[in-house]
Amino acid sequence: MKAKMTTRELTLASILTAIVFVLQYFGCVIKFGTFSISTVLIPIVIGAAVCGTWVAAWLGFVFGIAVLLSGDAAIFLAVSVWGTVLTVLLKGIGCGFASGIAYKAMRKIGGEYLSVIVSAIICPIVNTGIFLLGCRMFFMDTVSQIAVSAGWEGSIAGFMIIAFVGVNFLVEMGINIFLSPIVVRLLKLKK
Repeated sequence: MKAKMTTRELTLASILTAIVFVLQYFGCVIKFGTFSISTVLIPIVIGAAVCGTWVAAWLGFVFGIAVLLSGDAAIFLAVSVWGTVLTVLLKGIGCGFASGIAYKAMRKIGGEYLSVIVSAIICPIVNTGIFLLGCRMFFMDTVSQIAVSAGWEGSIAGFMIIAFVGVNFLVEMGINIFLSPIVVRLLKLKK
């Protein structure tokens, strides 16, 4: 691990941090299903590819804070504050860290484009996976009640996948796969 970040990396990390907040609040307007689309995963993947794993983890942490501040987690905060904070922060940090590790690992065996694509796939998978684990650990009684009232009493897991993840996951992954490699390529162009 490098001891110091370059001025370019530090500047880009700062810009990406600000973009995470802007995109989280803009993302709150775009809804498919129960939750807003997390366009903030794009700067996390970009941070992983251009600045490294720790910057991606930092951007994931910032994403978690932005989710908590935006009100996107309000339904869960009413049930368990600590469970919500832990789940939201872990899913943000985890998706950033995993994205950085995936990028670094793929960079050793593949090209730049493939590395960014794999990182862009891993980021929403980890984000959504940790979210579902958090629901299972902290909110299962509430989720079960919501599922039963929605007519899903036979399949709580199916309800979680359809209602909580649904189209959001596919849209987030599609946006990541399409935009992240383009932005990374533009940032890495040499003049």
